[in-house]
Amino acid sequence: MRQAEIERITGSVITTRVRDKISNIFMGEVVEVGTEGLVGEIIRVGEQGFTIQVYEPTSGLKPGEPVIVTGKRLVAELGPGLLMNVTDGIERPLEPIWKDEGPFLKRGTKVNALPRDKKWEFSPIVKKGQIAQQGDILGEVQETRMILNKVMVPPGISGRIVDICQGAFKVDDVVATLEKDDGGNVDIKMMQEWPVRIARPIKTRLPLNQPLVTGQRVIDMLFPIAKGGTASIPGGFGTGKTVTLHQLIKWSDANVIIYIGCGERGNEICEVITSFPKLIDPMTGFPLIERTVIIANTSNMPVSAREASIYMGITIGEYYRDMGYNVALMADSTSRWAEALREISGRLEEMPSEKGYPAYLSDRVAEFYERAGRVETLGNPLREGSVTVVGAISPPGGDFNEPVTISTARFTGVFWALDTELAYSRHFPAIDWMQSYSLYSSQIVSAWKSTLEAMEGQELIKARMAFARYEEIRNSALDLLTESNEIEAIARVIGEASLPDDQRLKLQTAEILREGFLKQNAYDKVDSFCAPPKQMLLLSMIIDFHLKAEGLLRKHVPIEELLELPTLTAMKRMKEDTSQETAIVRLSRQIDEDLEKLARKYDVAL
Repeated sequence: MRQAEIERITGSVITTRVRDKISNIFMGEVVEVGTEGLVGEIIRVGEQGFTIQVYEPTSGLKPGEPVIVTGKRLVAELGPGLLMNVTDGIERPLEPIWKDEGPFLKRGTKVNALPRDKKWEFSPIVKKGQIAQQGDILGEVQETRMILNKVMVPPGISGRIVDICQGAFKVDDVVATLEKDDGGNVDIKMMQEWPVRIARPIKTRLPLNQPLVTGQRVIDMLFPIAKGGTASIPGGFGTGKTVTLHQLIKWSDANVIIYIGCGERGNEICEVITSFPKLIDPMTGFPLIERTVIIANTSNMPVSAREASIYMGITIGEYYRDMGYNVALMADSTSRWAEALREISGRLEEMPSEKGYPAYLSDRVAEFYERAGRVETLGNPLREGSVTVVGAISPPGGDFNEPVTISTARFTGVFWALDTELAYSRHFPAIDWMQSYSLYSSQIVSAWKSTLEAMEGQELIKARMAFARYEEIRNSALDLLTESNEIEAIARVIGEASLPDDQRLKLQTAEILREGFLKQNAYDKVDSFCAPPKQMLLLSMIIDFHLKAEGLLRKHVPIEELLELPTLTAMKRMKEDTSQETAIVRLSRQIDEDLEKLARKYDVAL
């Protein structure tokens, strides 16, 4: 047994000394600290000892207590039983601990992440004698009603199948045996382990051209995210980060959801844990929790476990990605993760950078977000999967110039900036169209079109025609919103009535865009989710109205006549109509008729 002893304790960071030389100590190795066996990880190696970050409270530890080196890295247990589970930052399941120990997590508690007593029905899809490579699917397990868990050959292993089982097995039972090229045998279990700080291997990366449909209009139409893409949601207190993430969890068309409550308040995490089992997945009608993994690491838990929770979540996401699923990972919030890095760095007496964060902050942020992506996985049958990463950021005072926000913006493809003024004016989602952007909008145009090609009906034909003009309509909407901000500043000085007619029309159209398109009520049964065809028809209706009205203005039709049209109010309320696309098409025709009447009244062409 390799053993050292505690020399110095600095919060969650412990320095050890070694009396006899210990060989093969490596970074990231897991250790057991003190007589209670607290879980820790080696983060610095020296000649006379090593430094540990402990994932549990260190109060009561004393210099001289033993430290046992396990020879293992911090790993994630991957297999059937992850879904419908709530774990802490190092994958200890909280429900069994609650039953055995009560509501408070005792130090030194060791619980397997996957239940060892539960049996799963394993159905093989390969036969004896076949050659199996790394990533090949050997069999399947019905993990939940929504998700079929695919038992794969772990990375780095290949050989000829000499035995394959069928029936009910525990996760640590052998279900297959491979004969390697050197003649040795290797047993395959339903469960596999993987070091959380190392990305799982893939065959190749694929272009990010498939949209992740969220049902949120401001996101899907103006600032879309691709499957396998990355996004950040920075915003001050009360701007709606958590509600926005919950909407993405509930409505996005991902197969598996990973939610990481990283350093958030206990009452928020409690709300997630208690409400998710009651939520019904609108796509399948089953409880949403059946395709969800929750990692709960509240603000009163040790900061080192908070730092590990991010890597644990992305590793679980990569595991389901390798099965061929689309995974959406929500981290709330990465600011708390960065604060954990800062605290550990300070205890290590490292040279601080801006705002006290370590100099390697941007490297860690990049390392995390670069594990997202849409890929072709290893093994047979051929399959594609993706991990989409969305990280919330809580900048102090809502300052987007602080280091975490700046570092994250460098490595993410979408920036959904939440604005305090919008939130305080009850405009939700409070995504500021002036600061937000998406790098995926031009890449997913063809995917939007192909998604709608198989749909039938008069309304969807019009939606397809609108999607053919997606970039033009999107750019027109963003230009209108940008110009209206400048015009509003002038109108506050001279009054709206003194503005030129074309600017008054832009103000009116921008108001329709904000009220009838951008605002979306997360708690309204109709408006909580908006399907892409409805989104496109709404946006194209508003933009087409503006273009036609602008043409009439140039032909000297009075602005007052245009602003008094009753259909303007109808456009603002159309998002709440339960008849969906049909009502929008009907209103579009009514708008055209109203504009035609005005054109005939003043003897001009529309």
